Amino acid sequence: MACDLCKLLAAPGAALIWGDDRLSVVAVDEAEYPGFTRVVWNAHVKEMTDLSPAERGRVMEVVWAVESAQRAVMAPEKINLASFGNMTPHVHWHVIPRYVDDAHFPNPTWAVAQRASAPEVLAARRALLPALHAAIIERLKA
Repeated sequence: MACDLCKLLAAPGAALIWGDDRLSVVAVDEAEYPGFTRVVWNAHVKEMTDLSPAERGRVMEVVWAVESAQRAVMAPEKINLASFGNMTPHVHWHVIPRYVDDAHFPNPTWAVAQRASAPEVLAARRALLPALHAAIIERLKA
């Protein structure tokens, strides 16, 4: 049986923003965090050091392109970058725009919520997603 990320990448209508033969950039459906994006190495590779130096460099170029697009379009207070996933055999990075008014700020997104997010604020951030996805694609065209 395929792993969770393989299933996600193969699903019809998957939230794929951009991809090539090695990497995929996927929109994460996380209601509290519009713009949350995952950069996934397509093949089953568990650790960054399992990749060649050039492959590691390419992963990070894509992560930085996503971060740059999030900063330009979403104007967050901070970007969180994380690489974890103990049960998923894919190198992948979470790129999460953070705001002082988000549910968990200043704590990590997996911590106890500090407040409720205002629905109108989340709706305004969701409205930016088409522009964010276009900016990611533009940065990764080369």
